[in-house]
Amino acid sequence: MKKKSILNTWLWKWHFIAGLISLPFVLILSITGAIYLFKSDYETPRQKHIKEVIVQETSLSFQEQWGIANKNAIKKPNTIIIPTAPNQATEFVSGRFGGKSSLYINPYTGNVSGEIIGKKTDMYLVRKLHGELLMGAFGTKIIELIASWMVVLILTGLYVWWPQNKWAIKGYFIPRTNIDRRTFYRDIHAISGFWISVLLLMILAGGFPWTDVFGNNFKQVQKITNTGYPASWQGKQLLSNPLENALTLDQMVAKAKELQLPGQVSLSFPRGPKGVFSVSNFNPSNLSSQQKIHFDQYSGAQIAHLTWKDVGVLMRGRMWFMAFHQGEFGNWNWWLMFFTAVILAIMSLSAIASYILRKRKKSWGVPKVPASFKLGYGIILVLLILSIIFPLFGVSLLLIILVEYLKRTSQKIKTLNT
Repeated sequence: MKKKSILNTWLWKWHFIAGLISLPFVLILSITGAIYLFKSDYETPRQKHIKEVIVQETSLSFQEQWGIANKNAIKKPNTIIIPTAPNQATEFVSGRFGGKSSLYINPYTGNVSGEIIGKKTDMYLVRKLHGELLMGAFGTKIIELIASWMVVLILTGLYVWWPQNKWAIKGYFIPRTNIDRRTFYRDIHAISGFWISVLLLMILAGGFPWTDVFGNNFKQVQKITNTGYPASWQGKQLLSNPLENALTLDQMVAKAKELQLPGQVSLSFPRGPKGVFSVSNFNPSNLSSQQKIHFDQYSGAQIAHLTWKDVGVLMRGRMWFMAFHQGEFGNWNWWLMFFTAVILAIMSLSAIASYILRKRKKSWGVPKVPASFKLGYGIILVLLILSIIFPLFGVSLLLIILVEYLKRTSQKIKTLNT
C-alpha cells in the first residue's frame, strides 16, 4: 500500500486530536477492565461464608427452602440455581442484570446464610466506572462516544504507522533507543498499538452491545431481521394447562438434573397459575451448549426445547464477542484480555509521554494540513459508514465540521476586513 503524504498528515492530525481527548478515558477503561477481570478471585473468598455450609445428615426440601426465601428476600425470587455439591447453600435469585440479588439458604438448618445484592458489591462499582464513569446514562454515552472514536483511532493509527517507503525492523516492530526519548515513547505507542489493533477491535465489538445508542439500534436490527433470541425463549407466550395440583419444586429440580446440562443450571419459576417452569444453563466457555427448556407446571410435560441453533446469527455473534470481552472462554481468553488491558495502558501512557516531550510552549502541537487538501470520496464514504454504525461518532463529527467551518469563515472575514 503506497501512502499519500497529505492524506497521511490529515489522518495524523485527527488521530492526534482524537487521541488527546480520548486518552484519559482509555486509561480508565484499560485499568478498570483489568481490575474487573479479577472479579471471581476477589469475590470468592469474601463470599465463601455465605455460599458454603457444613454438610449434615438431613436437609429440607427445596419447596420448604423456597417458602423461606419468599419470606426473607427483598423481592420474591424468580429463579433457583441448581446446587451441584452438598456443601452449597441454595441460591434463590431475584431480579435480573444490574438489579439482581441472591438469597442463600442453608439447606440443612433452613437459616438464611446471607444475601448478595449486586449493586452493593465492590466489583459492581468497578463495572459502573468502566461502563458509565459512575455518571449514569450520560456517562454511558461518553463511554460510547470514546469507544466509537477508538475505532477511528485504530484505523487512522494503522495508516499512519504504515511505512512511507520501505519496511524496517526498528521503528516498526522494535522501538528505537538510539535517537531520543520522544521517539522511543512514540515507537512504544505505535508498535504496541499495531500488535493489539485487531484484538482491540474485537474487544470493542464485545463492549458496544452494552451501550445505549448503538446497543438499542443493534437490538432493533435483531428484531427486524429476526436474528435475536426466538420469541419463545423467555416462555412468556407459553402456557401451562391448569390442573388441581402443581408440581413441587423438588420434582422440577429432579427433572432439571436429569437433563445433565453443562455449566450453571437455573430453574425459573412460573409467572402465575398459567406460567411455565423454565430450565436453562449458563456456560460461557461453550456457548453452543446453551439450552432453554420449558415445562408445564402441573403435568411436568416438556412444552418447548430450544438450543443454541434456535438463536439468531446476530445474537450468537453478540454473545460470543461479549463473552470474549469478559475473558470467559477459559484461561487463554482471560490472559489475553489482561495482556491487552496492560498493553493498552502502556500504549496510552507512552503516547502522553511522547506528546509532552514533543509539545512546544503556547502550542497544542496539532499537525498542520495544507488548506488546499480535499477529502477523497473513499474517505468520505468511510466516514459516512462509521457515522451510521456509530451515531454518536456521527454527531461529534458534524460538530467538528461545524466548528471548522465557523473557524474558516471567521478567518476569511478577518482577512477581508484587513
